[in-house]
Amino acid sequence: MVILQLTGEQLTGIIENAVRTALTGQVQQPAPDTDEMLTVDQAAGFLSLGTATIYSMVSRKEIPYMKPNGKRLYFSKQELTDWLKSGRKKTNAEIATDAGNYLRKGPKPKRAR
Repeated sequence: MVILQLTGEQLTGIIENAVRTALTGQVQQPAPDTDEMLTVDQAAGFLSLGTATIYSMVSRKEIPYMKPNGKRLYFSKQELTDWLKSGRKKTNAEIATDAGNYLRKGPKPKRAR
């Protein structure tokens, strides 16, 4: 049996290296956040809408878009996803919970002037 005498710093270094090796071998690093750019046809397919609907929504400024050099339209897939999520409607159960919470708290007291 071999017994080694290590200083606190040496032991700490060995442990840190072992942990670093274990983590890099098992945990995948997240991919860099690259936003995919879509054309009108791709955006229409992504949103399950017609291209005419996409053009109409762009003209009414209802949908996020980019138009570099004033020519072709492009859409950020992440912005379209965020836009879709912003239109989420509450379920009846969520509305009932919110109403119950409001009734429990009562109305806000009015400030005296």
